[in-house]
Amino acid sequence: MPTQSVAPSAPPSSTVTTPASTPAWTPVIALSFGIAILVASEFLPASVLPGLAADIGVSEGTAGLAVAATAIAGAFTAPSIAVLLPRTDRRKVMLGLLAAAAVSNLAVAVAPSFAVLLVGRLLLGVAIAGYWSFAFGVGTFAAPGKDRLVSSAISFGVSIATVLGVPLGSIVGDAVGWRMAFGGAAVLCAISAVALAMALPSVPAHPTAGLRMLREALRNRRLMAGLGCVVLVALGNFAAYPYIRLAIDRIDPGATTWMLLAWGVGAVTGTIVAGMLARWLRPLAAAAPIALGAALVLSATASSVPVLTVAVVLWGFAFNMVPVMVQLWGARVEPARTESAMSLIVTAFQVAITVGSALGGLLLDGYGVRSLLLVGAGAAVAAGIGWAFLRIPRG
Repeated sequence: MPTQSVAPSAPPSSTVTTPASTPAWTPVIALSFGIAILVASEFLPASVLPGLAADIGVSEGTAGLAVAATAIAGAFTAPSIAVLLPRTDRRKVMLGLLAAAAVSNLAVAVAPSFAVLLVGRLLLGVAIAGYWSFAFGVGTFAAPGKDRLVSSAISFGVSIATVLGVPLGSIVGDAVGWRMAFGGAAVLCAISAVALAMALPSVPAHPTAGLRMLREALRNRRLMAGLGCVVLVALGNFAAYPYIRLAIDRIDPGATTWMLLAWGVGAVTGTIVAGMLARWLRPLAAAAPIALGAALVLSATASSVPVLTVAVVLWGFAFNMVPVMVQLWGARVEPARTESAMSLIVTAFQVAITVGSALGGLLLDGYGVRSLLLVGAGAAVAAGIGWAFLRIPRG
């Protein structure tokens, strides 16, 4: 792992101009909070899927496309936002994206139809993909030489979203309705924007940011091969994750809330362990997807609550090692073009979420929840095998 990479969002000679009273880690925490709210918003439909589907008047499989719509927008946004805004201060971009997410969640909360709901979800996809693409570079600019810390913090935000966001969304949705859950998410996005505005310094764009940087990153064959593995492991997870509540309900409907919390606890643990093991990046890259595949198979074949609990915890643990590993890998294979590398990684995730959630919906409606779990497991194991044969540069 590089001990200090060139921050992709700023010229190599730039220095961080934070107020004297602001600790260097404060912007990283604010970035983590922002990604947590965005990711919780992205997968909020999974928390309230039955109520949302019934109210809007669509099947649960179709309602799962609310996640796919977000990912479609993200897939187009991640590689293009830096091209469209090559010289814009990254602080302003990040704040604008959080504001867009707040508007998106508010639109979903008042949506009179599924079509309007999808429009709101598309806007959220733009916000998530842009924010995630810039977050690592902005974080390493604000905290130079702390690549592992920044990657772990961003991934920790994702894990917290699954620990608190999904179960709380389920609780709020069951108590006061799914619309109130999205309204609350809009408020949290606005609060996150205020926190980031207070903590983050100005972050000038890198002199080569934009189409030139993206074009050079696309020529990196090692990066492209690794992105194929990213697509596989993310597809494996997201063919199943939007429908995790249904997988739990199959065994015990009364266990849904605490089981989602158990998934989140596994996720937080996986993020922490991945940061600790980051020096062994290649074995970690191979082991995490294979463990995810095992968890999905166990989830599909479980016939009791104890077995399903083990499967769900392992599922959260294994998949949430992946974002930490992938960001550090991207910084290692493209240390001078990290912004573009991260945008392509986000694109790979969003493409996989789009295909995975759509495929999962089709499998759910046609063959039931077990089928999508087994298909997801196969994709995850294939990713692990691919990573095992892919050489990763030494830090």
